[in-house]
Amino acid sequence: MLSLTTLLEFNFRWPTMVPGEVLALTLLMGFVILMALEHRAPREKLPSKNLHQSHKTNIGLFIVNSIAMSLVSASSLMLLAKRYSDKGLLDAISNPAWKAMLSFLLLDLLIYLWHKACHRFDCLWMFHKVHHNDPYLNTSTSFRVHFVELFITNILKAILIIFLGIEEAMVLASEAITTLFIMFHHTNISFKGERLLSRVLIVPSLHRVHHSTQRNEHDTNYGAVFSLWDRLFGTLAELNPAEIGIKGNSPQDLLSLIKFGFTLQSPSSQTIDIEAMIAVAAYYKAEKRGFYPGNDIRDWLEAKRDIIKLVYGDKPLKNESEHKPQLNFLKFFHFNNRHVCE
Repeated sequence: MLSLTTLLEFNFRWPTMVPGEVLALTLLMGFVILMALEHRAPREKLPSKNLHQSHKTNIGLFIVNSIAMSLVSASSLMLLAKRYSDKGLLDAISNPAWKAMLSFLLLDLLIYLWHKACHRFDCLWMFHKVHHNDPYLNTSTSFRVHFVELFITNILKAILIIFLGIEEAMVLASEAITTLFIMFHHTNISFKGERLLSRVLIVPSLHRVHHSTQRNEHDTNYGAVFSLWDRLFGTLAELNPAEIGIKGNSPQDLLSLIKFGFTLQSPSSQTIDIEAMIAVAAYYKAEKRGFYPGNDIRDWLEAKRDIIKLVYGDKPLKNESEHKPQLNFLKFFHFNNRHVCE
């Protein structure tokens, strides 16, 4: 019998024996199978007209990205791996099985960290929101990625490949496995054992939360393959989102969606809504205190802190003044407090 190490060595080296065309065909077959599954037994029944628009736009983006990214494709990453595989940090590991597993884990960790950064920084979110604006989550949504985000992703992978010295076979295997998983967890399906599987892997129910319109929900479940990173860094959420997509109206056609990626904010600003939420929260705090005079500012500050934390989580606001209620509200609130007390 083959030892476990020998078996792992064989499994992690097989991609070098398989032409790129066969791997591409494998991914295509995976895509077709997942599409068929969600068509036969969908988790959510989606309007056929809107689903057709989603498929059309997402496949269009895939074609545009394939052309735009031809210079930094998986084949380019493999060329880098072939050149630097014996010059990186992983070269110190002699066991090929451990080397392969570490390579895959670190590439998956990179995707987790990069994904989280795309949600945290506005300059990255403006491209990433293109992926989130699909209100009809399905297998093809996995290809709904702005080419600028895709370009940066591949650059970061290239840097990690060079720094660690990841081998060519592992790069190819990682790209194939990761792509299959990304298609899988966007698929509009549910199945028995999904919750159990989610203890280790990112499954459709976990990633569905990530596509919620609510920020405190979509800033979770960043993993691509393993749910390990979300559990480790406290970003895991297990719930059923009420709505999918992004708030406000956003374009759904191909060209407008590409342009949409270069806009810093979504068309409908949430500032007015946030101000109203803070005003209501401050009023209820004042009511609990019997509208006792002199607590106006304290009520407002506490309400502001609570609402901002609820909407934005722990993310620091770059321009906090955008989310402050207007001074007129404070004056009006102060006057009414005084009037009630009198």
